[in-house]
Amino acid sequence: MARASEEFLALQSGYLFPEVARRIRAWQEKNPGEAVLKLSIGNTTEAITPSISRAMHREIELLSDRSTYTGYGDEQGNTALREALSQHYEKEYGVHLAPSAFFISDGAKSDAANIQSIFSRSSIPAVQDPAYPVYVDSSVAGGHTGLYDEAKAAYNGIVYMPSDAASGFVQSPPSEHADLVYLCFPNNPTGAVATEEQLKAFVDYAHRENAIIIFDSAYSDYISTPGIPHSIYEIEGAEDCAIEIGSFSKNAGFTGVRLGWSIVPEALKCDNAPDGTIHRLWNRRQCTFFNGASNIAQAGGLQALTDEGRRECMSLVSYYKENASIVKRTIDELGMESYGGIDSPYIWLRTPDGMTSWDFFDYLLEKAHVAVTPGSGFGKSGEGYVRISSYGHREDIEKACEALREKLR
Repeated sequence: MARASEEFLALQSGYLFPEVARRIRAWQEKNPGEAVLKLSIGNTTEAITPSISRAMHREIELLSDRSTYTGYGDEQGNTALREALSQHYEKEYGVHLAPSAFFISDGAKSDAANIQSIFSRSSIPAVQDPAYPVYVDSSVAGGHTGLYDEAKAAYNGIVYMPSDAASGFVQSPPSEHADLVYLCFPNNPTGAVATEEQLKAFVDYAHRENAIIIFDSAYSDYISTPGIPHSIYEIEGAEDCAIEIGSFSKNAGFTGVRLGWSIVPEALKCDNAPDGTIHRLWNRRQCTFFNGASNIAQAGGLQALTDEGRRECMSLVSYYKENASIVKRTIDELGMESYGGIDSPYIWLRTPDGMTSWDFFDYLLEKAHVAVTPGSGFGKSGEGYVRISSYGHREDIEKACEALREKLR
């Protein structure tokens, strides 16, 4: 008899963002005709920029002609795109990485979950708290954890790295052993960024514990504060203990196009096999379970890395950062406590009067018709906060801020 996966059955409730969407739909059904101003999901809203759009149209034209049609590409990704990413890291971050270390994918979220499949189930994961839910959920579904402990509001077998306002929402390496350490900076959901010194502490931990860091840099283009690293490989010693995951979603507007990459250096070390094994296994995983990213998407990604494409991407980033500034100023005017919104598209807002995250979500939806994301959905340390996203049309951001000023004064 077929049996359902015990690991998937161990997952608690539903995934956070569909639950947010479900509650919004339920509210709208009770309030027909009322618009909801969504500052919740981190989904880009502005059009793909001209040169990147033209590059993808050119690729479609090539696919439309029998003489220039192409089918499957390399599972690792278009060679020119891998080389362009290598050059991008060299030019912008001063980091030299071989093109062979880059693997093109259909997005950072997929890689963040799938990367666990090449590690032993006995590997102990460590996650930031609060954290983007996929790190925890993929650890559970991948069989790396025990069951959920209601009393602790945590899964057994996961090492949680809590943070709070006192630490600027930047975690410290755990005191106990972990094998896979998930880090995301600029952080989703808190908007925090880590200094070179703070990241060096994690690299030192990884060397000491023979661990591997899985570094999610999807929001790196939002960093404007001088001296803040954009890549884990800016930290000395990271190449033999870190995997980095990047994305075109939040700078090129590819949330619907789907394109990202993972960097898996050949220098990576692991306990039970020679150097280079992790690189080889990820290559095997991609060749076995993945037929490569869309040719059309990769054409757009290649253009996004040209000088023209980079200017366009950074213009998009600036647009969303200005949205974040508008939201941040509104919150400051209201005298509320918040973090992030400087090197990140997200503002991390403390709920007023001791309200729970979901209670404040309901309050804002009911009173201001504004939707946010409850912080408790990102982990135990997220309780008492909500995440506000700056992704939206400027006019909608301004309407939402006006509603907040009117209803929260």
